[in-house]
Amino acid sequence: MAFTASMIRTRILALVFVIVTVASGFAVVPSPPKPGLGPILPNVFAGWRVFAAVVHTGDPAAADPTNLGILKEYGFTDLAIGTYTQDDGRKLTIRAARFADASGAYGAFTFYKTPEMLNEKIGDQASSLNNRVLFYRGNVLVDAVFEKLTVMSAAELRELSDNIPLPQGGARNLPSLPTYLPKQAYVKNTAKYILGPLALDKIGSPISGELVDFGAGAEVIQGTYESSGGRATLVLISYPTPQIAADHLRRIDATHAPNAQAAPGAPPVVDVGTFSDKRSGPLVAIAAGPFSQSEAKSLLASVHYDADVTWNENTYFDKKNNLANLLWNIIILCGVLMAITIVAGFAFGGVRVLFQRLLPSGAAKSEADFISLHLDDALEPSRAVRVSTGPAKS
Repeated sequence: MAFTASMIRTRILALVFVIVTVASGFAVVPSPPKPGLGPILPNVFAGWRVFAAVVHTGDPAAADPTNLGILKEYGFTDLAIGTYTQDDGRKLTIRAARFADASGAYGAFTFYKTPEMLNEKIGDQASSLNNRVLFYRGNVLVDAVFEKLTVMSAAELRELSDNIPLPQGGARNLPSLPTYLPKQAYVKNTAKYILGPLALDKIGSPISGELVDFGAGAEVIQGTYESSGGRATLVLISYPTPQIAADHLRRIDATHAPNAQAAPGAPPVVDVGTFSDKRSGPLVAIAAGPFSQSEAKSLLASVHYDADVTWNENTYFDKKNNLANLLWNIIILCGVLMAITIVAGFAFGGVRVLFQRLLPSGAAKSEADFISLHLDDALEPSRAVRVSTGPAKS
């Protein structure tokens, strides 16, 4: 069978196409998984083994169908649900919700924590009630329910906490706002860190989410305090700048002023008894409830904003990148080079002296003549000529 030139060209092009396609298939490098999408729960920890495959979902309704909007406010990303068993037949159910950063996990932890819970040392913070343990580690909130508690249950959860992946960079930073809550008369386990209006309205705050204006970058911490008239509330609102805080404080004062008339479309004002507020830097503090005027004033006076600088980038101030360490090494290097130069000079001079003593006198003289330039001898004749040919002085 004879092949024409066009048939040969067609077969060659087809072969080249197949080779390129196969090569490109081998050259494809799988893209790395996106941050935050890796597994949350291990299959085995502290003697617990997963009973079935861990279920992963990105639906917040699977975590809490009643408060799925609040979970979104905290930055919910995904959820892992696993049932674990021990060799003795005990069961443990774990629901681990992951958030965009540690602030979201901390906020969700405070939202679900109740005052009757006991504080535990698991993860970053933990609380327990009966067979239930709630803790967060980094940007993951874990809700663990034991079928039966033992003296090793807390230690087992600590091992689980060590296996939870941590976020990278600034996502690991916790909010600083809770540190401004005064300690005096505080009712433990009542602090609620809020990042949206749904959570604020859910906890029964004396100020509405519309008035706080989370769209301006606000974040809220609310705590319960004992007073002479009963339990009252302190709300701290943090804004990006003092100017934004001052503007919102004027709006709050105008809304809660005596005999103030609510404007059409304005958020409703709740009668909470005493309502006192103040601003400290970008913080707005509100004391509301059955406070006496002196109690409210004293509590607000204990709220002080302190400007602080937090490094969220690596300063590389280690032994390798320390400038002082570099200068010290340069000094040491210069000293070593000077020492080598001095030793080499003494060695060269010593060798010359040794040769002069060991070799015959004629050889030593020729060696000295060889290395001498005799520049003065070369210049003398020219000087004499210039002097003799110069004009005679009268």
